[in-house]
Amino acid sequence: MIVREILVTSALPYANGDIHLGHLVEHVQTDIWVRAMKAQGHQVTYVCADDAHGAAIMLKAEESSMQPEAYIANIKAAHEADFAKFMIDFDNYYTTHSEENKSFSELIYRRLNNAGHISTRDVEQLFDPEKGLFLADRFVKGDCPECGAVDQYGDNCEVCSTTYHATELKNPRSTISGATPVLRTSKHYFFELPEFEAFLKDWTQEEGRLQSSVTNKLQEWFDAGLTSWDISRDAPYFGFKIPDRPEGEPDKYFYVWLDAPVGYMASFKNLCEKRQGTDNALDFDRYWAQENENKTEVYHFIGKDIVYFHALFWPAMLAGSEFRTPTGIFVHGFLTVNGEKMSKSRGTFINAATYAEHLHPEYLRYYFASKLTSKVEDINLDLEDFMQKVNSDLVGKVVNIASRSAGFLVKKYDGMLTEICAEPELLEDITKTGDEIAAAFENREFARAMRLIMQCADKANEYIDHKKPWALAKVEGKEQEVQDVCSVAINIFRQLMVYLAPVLPELTANAKEFLNIEDLSFESRNQWLLGHKINKFKPLMQRIEEKDLAAMVAASKESLEKIADAGQTATKQDDAKNVKKDNTKNDTPKDNDYIGIDDFAKVEMKVAKVLDCNLVDGADKLLQFSLDVGEATPRNVFSGIRKFYEPSQLLGKKVICVTNLAPRKMKFGVSEGMILSAGNPKTKLTVITLPDEATIGDVLA
Repeated sequence: MIVREILVTSALPYANGDIHLGHLVEHVQTDIWVRAMKAQGHQVTYVCADDAHGAAIMLKAEESSMQPEAYIANIKAAHEADFAKFMIDFDNYYTTHSEENKSFSELIYRRLNNAGHISTRDVEQLFDPEKGLFLADRFVKGDCPECGAVDQYGDNCEVCSTTYHATELKNPRSTISGATPVLRTSKHYFFELPEFEAFLKDWTQEEGRLQSSVTNKLQEWFDAGLTSWDISRDAPYFGFKIPDRPEGEPDKYFYVWLDAPVGYMASFKNLCEKRQGTDNALDFDRYWAQENENKTEVYHFIGKDIVYFHALFWPAMLAGSEFRTPTGIFVHGFLTVNGEKMSKSRGTFINAATYAEHLHPEYLRYYFASKLTSKVEDINLDLEDFMQKVNSDLVGKVVNIASRSAGFLVKKYDGMLTEICAEPELLEDITKTGDEIAAAFENREFARAMRLIMQCADKANEYIDHKKPWALAKVEGKEQEVQDVCSVAINIFRQLMVYLAPVLPELTANAKEFLNIEDLSFESRNQWLLGHKINKFKPLMQRIEEKDLAAMVAASKESLEKIADAGQTATKQDDAKNVKKDNTKNDTPKDNDYIGIDDFAKVEMKVAKVLDCNLVDGADKLLQFSLDVGEATPRNVFSGIRKFYEPSQLLGKKVICVTNLAPRKMKFGVSEGMILSAGNPKTKLTVITLPDEATIGDVLA
């Protein structure tokens, strides 16, 4: 067997939020593949890092009253803790804010620049005069220049799908400060991607480099024409300064997407330095030098949303700077939960830490494995199916083989398996199936591998059901047959542990202790357990209970419920003219101060998006809102918060609207709901806003 030397990466999580189940699809997929390839005898190294640069992180750190370095350090620690819970076994987890990454980013830039692949030109951009920074497209909103839809981001319209430049937006505003941006010109640096078109066309067509659907998608971009890539950003910015600029020129920084993929090299370099002088030392140049491209393999696992960067910019950057390019890029789809986009209000935007508080991470690893293929397809986490599949496959089929056989062997035969296999054809069949399972793992056809494994489990259970060792044990003279049957069952169980080890590392580690073995490599399946002593069986996995799923979902939407509750109690305000004053001082609530749960349940609160917000002529306390609450037509709502907000501050925000109030006729129009806010109406009211991920029309329960 030829031992392959393989370097594997997952896309770098951005250092501005928690790890959620969507992230875990990719990292679980990568980890399973790495473990499977190691189990087949190959030398595999798995590195990753936090993507720690960019304006978004700079602003997030500022919002948290922290220096960016401290902020990203906290996020990195949290990310590592979350990945560890799910047994993601990195050889190195690093950060793009490192000396290694700075060095490689500058080296690649200098080589590209010296080869004539970098150009400069003036760019006109929107500038936030209050914040003092140029605005990326995602920090600008306004009216679509094509259809007029309000509250659209600076690159494309979600209503009519038109793409445009941020400078074309009507009524633009900064989402950072709310200020009206102004146009300013700045010198920018560009990587001339079109110069690599011929190379990239050949590279993307090479067999095994990309999935066919990805190659087809890239062809669309080739047909449209490659464009120069802006690789610079103006100060203030958190990242690396572009070196070798003319004296006196203002600071320029590498755009985050230039140094992010370089982070793969930096993390590996850091690992090489850590292992220097040890038995498992690594040679950086062996994996990244251009002349070694056919000696080692480099693979990137990524989501379909970042194909452009990884399959065009990244290989062009590497080729232009005389480094090797990836052997292959493995692209996966997105995660939906219960058939829909993950939603915080439904409790299906689930963070890794929240899941791990309620359910065993290996349940999710197995479920993802049962759904993942080599295609670029979205996968759905159906929570009901999730519970049934884990309980049926892992508990009801796999673990059940050991639990129903081990007791007889330990109690009656001191844990000894027979010297001779009583069913060699059956065991040989399951052993040979390992070849198909190994190939399925290597080809990232995990769903096929799980089906093959469960077919083996079915054969074992059918064999046990047919032989009925529990009945044989009651028949005098059948002692040997009982030992034979249970020994065959335990051998099949061992084979299943070999096959499931990449997916269920904790369960299979515990099974090794029960089986009294050291090795679960793919090769080990060829040595059957004959005349071997096992240990007492201990439960390996518990069933998923509905209450555990319900608790996880409830915990995932808890924060929104608290927000809604706070808003509900804080904004029930009556017109002072219609309230009878009670000057008696009494801290004891009266019966009529309470409402029952049935009354509270009648209040319907929905996630709403502010489509428009305007002053009301003749009313100095009111703002008029047009709200999208997920219905056919927007709702018109008046709110008495004029002295606390300018209309532009609330445009595009996700708010909470009470939607089943009786319409209230006012001289300015009819109000069709109530926007929840909290505070003191005399001094300060704060409108309760929700994250961008909140789904319009969702009912807050």
